[in-house]
Amino acid sequence: MIKFTVNGEAHSVEGDGTLPLLWYLRDIAGMTGTKYGCGAGLCGACTVHLDGEAVRSCVTSVAAAEGKAVTTIEGLAENADHPVQQAWAKHQVPQCGYCQPGQIMQAAALLAKTPSPDTDAIDGAMAGNLCRCGTYPRIKAAILDLAEPAS
Repeated sequence: MIKFTVNGEAHSVEGDGTLPLLWYLRDIAGMTGTKYGCGAGLCGACTVHLDGEAVRSCVTSVAAAEGKAVTTIEGLAENADHPVQQAWAKHQVPQCGYCQPGQIMQAAALLAKTPSPDTDAIDGAMAGNLCRCGTYPRIKAAILDLAEPAS
C-alpha cells in the first residue's frame, strides 16, 4: 500500500504504483483543480507540490509520492486567498484560466524558495508552464508584486 497526504489528509493507493499522480488526484480523489494538459510533463497544467517542490503530476507516479505531502491548488489556501491567488486576481492574470492552477502552483513554489526573484529567476522557474492565452506579462507582474525587496 502506498501512503501519502494530499492537502493534509491521509491517502493510500493499493495496486499499481505507476499510476500517475494526476489521475489519482482527479479520478480517485475527485480533486479536479489540477488539470490535464499534455500528459508528458511539458506544459505545467498539472503542477502540484510534492514536499513543497513543484512537480508535474502527469509524469509523477503515486509511488513517487510515498510518504510525502502533496499539495494541490485546492489545498494551497483554505479560502483561495493565498498571496499568489490574490496577486493573480489583482493583476487580472487569467483569461481562459485552464493553465492557471499549474501557473499558481509553480509561482508559489518559486516564491517559497526564492522570496526575492528577479525577472531572470521568474522566467527560468515559469518557463515550463505554458499559457495559450499569452498572459505571461501579467503572470510576471503578479510574481514581481509579491517579491520581497532585495536586501
